[in-house]
Amino acid sequence: MQGSMLPATTSGPSLRPRVGIPWRTSQEEAEANYPKIKNYEDAVRRAGGEPVLLTLADPIELDRALPTLHGFVLPGSPADVEPAEYGAINKGLSAPADLAREAADRMILKHAFGEQKPVLAICYGCQLLNVYQGGTLIQDLRTETGTTTPHRKKDLTPEPKDDPRHGATFEEGSHLAAITGGRSGEVNSSHHQAVAAPGKGLRVTARADDGTVEAVEWTGDANWVVGVQWHPERMFGDAAAERLFENLVAAGRKARNSVAEKV
Repeated sequence: MQGSMLPATTSGPSLRPRVGIPWRTSQEEAEANYPKIKNYEDAVRRAGGEPVLLTLADPIELDRALPTLHGFVLPGSPADVEPAEYGAINKGLSAPADLAREAADRMILKHAFGEQKPVLAICYGCQLLNVYQGGTLIQDLRTETGTTTPHRKKDLTPEPKDDPRHGATFEEGSHLAAITGGRSGEVNSSHHQAVAAPGKGLRVTARADDGTVEAVEWTGDANWVVGVQWHPERMFGDAAAERLFENLVAAGRKARNSVAEKV
């Protein structure tokens, strides 16, 4: 797919925008379990950025690192956002929350919004972004909406090796429509929750064929903040997925240059 995009860079590591990525879970950080988080790091590197892994365990260290970064990726997670955070009770449909991950993402978002730094929020990260802005979540798509569209491997029998894929429609004028070069495309899927009511300043810019919200974008100011429900870091070789990370890195470069001009 062809589409307009911000340019990527092939500059050396010292010139690359530094993109912070929090660990997916507290357990993975404690065990130094890298395979899942490595997909995000590799996607940032391919796009011309320098990934920086961020701790969930030490808020002081995290706070110290934030000013040195130019953009952020909020990755997926097997955890679910604590339902109380969006005014709901756990109906027995939400996985246990990872409160350290939630706290880290909130610190990152506060800094990114305050300092005009770009954010690409993926799957769980998209859901946390929405809740951070006062939005709500569907706790389980199949139970609450009755959809028959497979949104994760567990929705299929036998369970496949790879993520299921489904169609998505992108809103005209959105970052995603520009990145994909059209109004429709195909995305992978690995989730059971999704955005219900969008948070303040967030525009729904993509939906699955069954109506499930697949993306939101920030409209409160010119800062580049995009949340996607799918996993572009696992869509290896997909041009649109690569452009999504390239746009993040380019926005990070712009944020870095803006700070340099003020110094």
